[in-house]
Amino acid sequence: MNPVLIAPWRTPIGNAGHGFADLTTTDLAAPVLRAVLSTVRAGGVDAEVDDVVLGNCLGPGGDPARVAALRAGLGIGVPGVTVDRQCGSGLDAVMQAVLRVRGGADDLILAGGVESASTAPWRFWPPVAGADPVRYTRAPFAPPEFPDPDMGAAADELARVRGIGRERQDAYAARSHTLAAATDFSAEIVPIGAVTRDERIRAGMTVARLSRLRPSFGAEGTATAGNSCGISDGAAALAVTSAARASGMPALRVLGCAVAGSDPALPGLGPVPAIRKVLRRSGHAVSDLGIVEITEAFASVVLAVADELGLDETTICPQGGAIAMGHPWGASGAILLVRLASQMLSADGPELGLAACAIGGGQGIAVLVERVS
Repeated sequence: MNPVLIAPWRTPIGNAGHGFADLTTTDLAAPVLRAVLSTVRAGGVDAEVDDVVLGNCLGPGGDPARVAALRAGLGIGVPGVTVDRQCGSGLDAVMQAVLRVRGGADDLILAGGVESASTAPWRFWPPVAGADPVRYTRAPFAPPEFPDPDMGAAADELARVRGIGRERQDAYAARSHTLAAATDFSAEIVPIGAVTRDERIRAGMTVARLSRLRPSFGAEGTATAGNSCGISDGAAALAVTSAARASGMPALRVLGCAVAGSDPALPGLGPVPAIRKVLRRSGHAVSDLGIVEITEAFASVVLAVADELGLDETTICPQGGAIAMGHPWGASGAILLVRLASQMLSADGPELGLAACAIGGGQGIAVLVERVS
């Protein structure tokens, strides 16, 4: 079967500790799942939901996908599974659903991602004799014999080794802020309570303003609060089904998916081998891509990937990205697909698009889609 993506929806992206400060992964994901299924049914797709697959990094455990499916009212017969590939989790969840539909095992899967940094539980290492338990702020991305830098420090190092200066990073970030501030995202958003728009987006973030911000991860670094993403809350999901079942609905056909490993010391380069793999498998070239949505965790990451692949920077996040909007880790990959759908399915939208994420520990993930005529 030819799998397609239909009914793309997302929450607004909230700044951690603000609009969604008291909302759990269930509170964020359930309304989006309801919106996806409602859209699917309105489009005439009457297949039973075979599964809910959601990416999540820092949730409370207990399989948030299943809990959200129950809260969404999908019925006790609809199962759920939660995927953790860190920042690529939401994209991986969709990829897994695509492969299941393509293989004929399932007919309709709701897939995406969710993250609530605001309500993520604190975790501690087991106590060692004679010492108090130690809290860890993130899980290790690699074993002790490998480099395992924090993502901010890794972004600074990537900028240094690739010669991507502060001025260029700020220029890219100003573009992201400006484009997002000029875009109306309301058609893809499920309001959550009083929050109806992305909280982080701010107009007037010029290069001059960004240049005044101090480095965030060391005095000699170039990543700042203005050219990096924010810590965020949010959810996004789509329906994955066959092209035959979705006939007549606006849809993106999935041409290929790929994951790849890369150097844990420079995790920002992870998308490069994944993008090369999916393009090679599908018989396409970088020059064929009309739009590329990459998680803008750091400006240096996006620019390094663009330089390595020869991407036209004007095709990258044409309406702004995570630098302006925020980065709810487990949801971000699915948000990329919602963003692709909004742009590719509009009048005169590009025919071919790609979503890609860099992942801590040295991994990348990429999904290639085309507009269904």
